[in-house]
Amino acid sequence: MSNRKRIAVIGYGNVGKACVEAVTMAPDMLLAGVVRRHPTPIAEHPGVSVVSSVDELGKIDGALVASPTRQVARIAEKLLAKGIATADSFDIHGTPLLDLRRHLDGIAKANRVAAVISAGWDPGTDSMIRAIFELAAPRGVTFTNFGPGMSMGHSTAAKAIDGVRDALSLTFPAGQGVHRRRVYVELEPGASFDEVERAIKQDAYFAKDETRVEKVESIAELMDVGHGVVIERKGVSGRTHNQQFRFEMRIQNPALTAQVMVSALRAAMRQAPGCYTLLELPLVDFLPGDRERWIGKLV
Repeated sequence: MSNRKRIAVIGYGNVGKACVEAVTMAPDMLLAGVVRRHPTPIAEHPGVSVVSSVDELGKIDGALVASPTRQVARIAEKLLAKGIATADSFDIHGTPLLDLRRHLDGIAKANRVAAVISAGWDPGTDSMIRAIFELAAPRGVTFTNFGPGMSMGHSTAAKAIDGVRDALSLTFPAGQGVHRRRVYVELEPGASFDEVERAIKQDAYFAKDETRVEKVESIAELMDVGHGVVIERKGVSGRTHNQQFRFEMRIQNPALTAQVMVSALRAAMRQAPGCYTLLELPLVDFLPGDRERWIGKLV
């Protein structure tokens, strides 16, 4: 495909690595390079440029912000100010998500570019499934049950606690949208487990759920990035009751998150300036190539 967009990947953790792979497989994108705090070459991708600033990559059309959620606003606003479209996987629901959308919307419009936030699978594509369920049965109840599996956002939050060398947070569904968290921590020498446990349970990521924290010798021996979700709705279509819907998937977490981010960045570069969630975008804009081809294939 001609006129491929030049894309930068910001960060090279689990999601950043998967973003590199997803961009290289996209027919309408070209990987311009990876931006890392420590720009050391990437052994598995020896030809990829690795830099400490996006300015070193020349003209960039879009950037995938593969950074921890609490760093997204700072990074995205700098990229948008340069006229670079962005997609991120900000993963905090509710007011923080809406606040970020409002904040980046002004910056994006001022710089005539678009941003898509929360472009993972929840928030993200699961919100699209929930919307389909709502439009099919406007009255009713929807439950989203995550896991069992690794939550990247919760694991990152646990790693940020003082005294934690590494962490793994697993989510277990209790049913009806209720979840339990089990957090495994590998401590720094001399760190107090009691203080780490208290800090994790008080963190906003964990405070609303039943959370157990366990000390282990090695996180690497436990690591499994698989995850999943079951979304269920029981509702009413018109005056007809007992309409029941169910969506289920079992996935490799970083790979799916990165692929959705890449598709969302494609959609961002097709929008008017502003900040969007996946729920607001035409589905066809996530797909490469001609609209009519997709309409003919999928409708």
